[in-house]
Amino acid sequence: DTFVRLLRYAGREVDVQNYIDNTGVQVADVVVGFLELEKKSRTDIEELARQPRFDYYCWDLYARVSQWYGQDKQNLQARARTLHALEQGGNETAEVADLISVAVLRRHLGTMDRLDIEYDFLPRESEILHLHFWDAAFTKLKEGGVLFFEQSGKNKGCWVMKRAGVAPGTAEGDEIAEEDQKVIVRSNGTVGYVGKDIAYHMWKFGLLGRDFGYRRFYLYPNGHQSWISATQGEPQHPHFGDVSEIYNVIDARQAEAQNTVIEALRELGYHPQADHYTHFSYEMVALTPRCAAELGYQLSDEDKGRSYIEVSGRKGFGVKGDDLIDRLIASAKQEVDSRHPQLSDTERRAIATQIAVGALRYFMLKYTKPSVIAFDFKEALSFEGDTGPYAQYAVVRATNIFRKAGVEPDNFSAAGIDFAKHFAEESGPEIWELWLAASKTSYVVEQCIATTEPAYAAKHAFQLAQMFNNFYHRHHILNEADEGRKQFLLATVGVVRRELIRVLATMGITVPPVM
Repeated sequence: DTFVRLLRYAGREVDVQNYIDNTGVQVADVVVGFLELEKKSRTDIEELARQPRFDYYCWDLYARVSQWYGQDKQNLQARARTLHALEQGGNETAEVADLISVAVLRRHLGTMDRLDIEYDFLPRESEILHLHFWDAAFTKLKEGGVLFFEQSGKNKGCWVMKRAGVAPGTAEGDEIAEEDQKVIVRSNGTVGYVGKDIAYHMWKFGLLGRDFGYRRFYLYPNGHQSWISATQGEPQHPHFGDVSEIYNVIDARQAEAQNTVIEALRELGYHPQADHYTHFSYEMVALTPRCAAELGYQLSDEDKGRSYIEVSGRKGFGVKGDDLIDRLIASAKQEVDSRHPQLSDTERRAIATQIAVGALRYFMLKYTKPSVIAFDFKEALSFEGDTGPYAQYAVVRATNIFRKAGVEPDNFSAAGIDFAKHFAEESGPEIWELWLAASKTSYVVEQCIATTEPAYAAKHAFQLAQMFNNFYHRHHILNEADEGRKQFLLATVGVVRRELIRVLATMGITVPPVM
């Protein structure tokens, strides 16, 4: 979301898509849980899906199914049967999977909306199969000599291609070593994730000759309409696809799969498209032992000594998004309640929500992408140091200065200020450094885009807030006797406030009126 905001700040036109893997292993496992473990009917599942915490129910069921598989390997046959039914479509199992995935998707979008994260289009894997995207891509890949049918070895009966980075083999393909082969279509005929991803990205670049049907799916409170793929869509809809550049946001563990997609594009001769396909990789999010304990998990002595604890959906160990947001808001509200008891409860909750969301977003963004993020409530909500509340508070402080001066910050005029004179004063070089830092917002945005590293925005916000707070403590702005100098100092406050608001906006962070 932040990278989208950075691109839009720089004037780029961006579509935000969230690929919905509704025919994959995780959905299949939840379907197995409902049908095999719980023996639920479709009517039962429909009733459960109407509950506000259906996504929580699926989380718990997913962990139970994983345990069930571990009890007897024969149970895995249920997964294989379900996966095949989902790919085929047009059957009761596929309809149950659609019911479950749509219900969970709506709750996911609601959770993301709490963080001010929105999507334009939700392409589903089921449509990639049923609208024959994969068939079209499969034909191109075979005709282009990218895929070949393996006749022997562990990949016998599979359609495979060479792994990215492997030197080209012969046209027959049989000289590519087994370990250098990437399975795209399994011997049982099911298409692997990478195959469907190749088809999807060919569509993104307008290379497939096919398109989705589109229908309205989720209307955000601000009026923004999110669309979802469909086999039969609405006649009037926005245009998606045919893009010039792709940033694919997916974790670092998918590097090989992403490189395979890029390799397929190159092997098909689509070199410009492959060059403009960026795997925006990131490391996982974990929990500090303190955070895990606060969430109620029982930790071993070994776990307590770790720097972080990995989350695992299959083990049922993790934190749900809504629970995390609720807990952050509750913690922030305690602080706001103690500082501003004169405000109404509604006002205090709104302020606490801005602080909590800002804290979470900033915490996730301040780490560089290759870093494992060990989330910690106390650290994220701190009003001191490299945190969202610290940067927000700098803006609140700047706004308070203008309020006490009886000036509307957005209407402040720097006309008539002798900047040359005041920059030449003893404190001039220090204040000039603050102005210089404030002027770098656009440069930092371009740096973030060029390096696909949003952490530079967080670093810029922190440094600017830190420099401003040092400036605030050194200069008694409101008590300055020299009116010309006072206006100069107010201008400095104004420019820093403006740029902090701008850079925080690229991070999806708003500033509350008080803190």
